[in-house]
Amino acid sequence: MSKPTPISGFPEWTPAQRMIEQFVLDRIRATFELYGFAPLETRAVEPLDQLLRKGETSKEVYVIRRLHGDPEGSAGDDTLGLHFDLTVPFARYVLENAGKLPFPFRRYQIQKVWRGERPQEGRYREFLQADIDIVDRDTLAPHHEAEMPLVIGDALRSLPIPPVRIQVNNRKICEGFYRGIGLTDPEAALRAVDKLDKIGPAGVTELLAATAGASEAQAKAVLSLAEISAPDASFADAVRALGVSDPLLDEGVEELVRVVETAAAHSPGLCVADLRIARGLDYYTGTVYETQMIGYERFGSICSGGRYDNLASAGNVRFPGVGISIGVTRLLGLLFGAGALSVSREVPTCVLVAVTSEELRGVSNRVAEGLRSRGIPTEVSPSAAKFGKQIKYAQRRGIPYVWFPGTDGAPDEVKDIRSGTQVAAAGEWTPPRADLKPLVS
Repeated sequence: MSKPTPISGFPEWTPAQRMIEQFVLDRIRATFELYGFAPLETRAVEPLDQLLRKGETSKEVYVIRRLHGDPEGSAGDDTLGLHFDLTVPFARYVLENAGKLPFPFRRYQIQKVWRGERPQEGRYREFLQADIDIVDRDTLAPHHEAEMPLVIGDALRSLPIPPVRIQVNNRKICEGFYRGIGLTDPEAALRAVDKLDKIGPAGVTELLAATAGASEAQAKAVLSLAEISAPDASFADAVRALGVSDPLLDEGVEELVRVVETAAAHSPGLCVADLRIARGLDYYTGTVYETQMIGYERFGSICSGGRYDNLASAGNVRFPGVGISIGVTRLLGLLFGAGALSVSREVPTCVLVAVTSEELRGVSNRVAEGLRSRGIPTEVSPSAAKFGKQIKYAQRRGIPYVWFPGTDGAPDEVKDIRSGTQVAAAGEWTPPRADLKPLVS
């Protein structure tokens, strides 16, 4: 067999990186559950017509088909695709199970998704997301939009990563403002503003004229709105100072003030009102979120989402919701690339039980069983080599302690191979808490 060639965009972490990932997932999961979100996992595939119905490009979707089709079976496999996010599968799940779900329904979902985009630093074709959503029947109270940053702020603050800043806006502000200045296609204007960081003000001005029919004066007003940013509710005064009036604009300002003030009371500095944040997807209708990691701003958002009113509906019944998603693989990939995350050892093992001789391996196995029963990660030496070689094996693996079973009536002893300290394993010896599991920093 020839040497395998890595496939771009499909990351495979080392065992040490995988332990860091599991640590991160455990912390995120714990925070989600503290806020009352229940776990959910949906299937990996969805019908193509569902995946593409909200404007996603077909170039990003991986289609599923069997290598050899069943001539007598149904011809449906080629109409399935791997999900590219967790929002569409969740919306479908809500519709299918609406009669059994307690509303408002709060769920978290930590799962892989697949997207056929060009791989680059922090962007992958297969990656892990951690989502939360709150969905209700017919109406969803605005205070749920203010809760999202609190959950994400607590989850990310629990991790050994740089601080984050959550940028928030409200699509009602943008849409109301655009209508107030006479633009008849606010969605086209939103999509243009969403490209501001990529193409700059001049590019957005041209795009507004081409796609939204904006005059020079209207484009200038749109850019003036996008320039407003504040860490508190003062953004509202800046919006009013532009002299545009519209009921939807007023509603959006009120809702965003609530989000910013709620976040400031919980964690000062966590949120900033940034009216250039548009989120180009059409289904967002209220508050939108993007999250930047301080020092990594050039890579864009690591966590984003927003309020949606029309993503899921059945007949006359709607299921509005608000959700936000942490790009776990994106976050970790950036930090791994910068060497900014490490783990104290590359294996979970805390204790290696030495083997005096193969005839006495059973003794070592019983010691290991006793340690594991007390929650101490333990493995038994793979060979009965000289103790010096068994210690070197532990050193190579990063295992901090070696347990030596006593012979001829001598007591068992435990050695900290980092310091060289060796003590009798009296009673139910337990390692220091800091050594019990690998520490992530």
